[in-house]
Amino acid sequence: MLSRVPPVWLVVVGIASVQLGAAIAKDLFDDADPLTLVWLRLATSAVVLTAAVRPTLRGRTPVDWRVAIAFGIVLGTMNWAIYESFARIPLGIAVTIEFLGPLGLAVAGSRRARDLVWVLLAATGVGLLGVERGDLTATGVGFALLAGAAWAAYILMSARTGQHWPGLQGLAVASVVALVLLSPLALGGHAGDLGDAHIWAVGAAVGVLSSVIPYSCELVALRSLAPSVFGVLMSLEPAAAALAGWAVLGELLTPVQWLALLCVVVASVGMTRSARTPVPVVD
Repeated sequence: MLSRVPPVWLVVVGIASVQLGAAIAKDLFDDADPLTLVWLRLATSAVVLTAAVRPTLRGRTPVDWRVAIAFGIVLGTMNWAIYESFARIPLGIAVTIEFLGPLGLAVAGSRRARDLVWVLLAATGVGLLGVERGDLTATGVGFALLAGAAWAAYILMSARTGQHWPGLQGLAVASVVALVLLSPLALGGHAGDLGDAHIWAVGAAVGVLSSVIPYSCELVALRSLAPSVFGVLMSLEPAAAALAGWAVLGELLTPVQWLALLCVVVASVGMTRSARTPVPVVD
């Protein structure tokens, strides 16, 4: 069925699904700790991916396992950090700051002087956020920056994992690793959150929206979509996050914050078109 949908629309649906899932998760933060929602999201993702992919574990080398474990650590850190940021600052701003991670990675890999224009544009966006802070907190911004650094590491580790684990096998194993690593914290300090069936249901829905649907859409879309086009579309993530925050949570960004977001989006589009490489979605 998905193969009949135009690939561009599949990517758009994936982006919308990720940010809708994030907004729904944030809406539950008054009833459950962000870590609980992250754990439930990873649990759903791990179960679905493992069942669908059925990774081959026999015959794996120590290097294979080290790569998968490192990927899992990055994956868990990225999810935990961005949800902690969501709990403190608006969704759209958190994703805008987080997006500096993959953008910085693209800049680091560039050898063209003209790409400095995109660096300056992104820096302008960050500067505008500092001019009009609104609901921003230092802790929220710090978690978003940590998530951005983890996202950049995720991109690098994703490529390396693909060399050792075919298809989505590496991601499935990494999801289990991330789940195991976060379990002592989620099941220890916040075990009480899991006594509510509603939280389990919402957490599972967030896992489907933020992981299962995007993975499925992108896997089909990338069969026929040029990597450069995919990368440009993924640059819409901050805007999609801001719209989801407004629609679900009533988060309103100021004109200056929208301008800052636009600067980062345009800088990302510019770098993506220059580098001709895609930016993987946040798990």
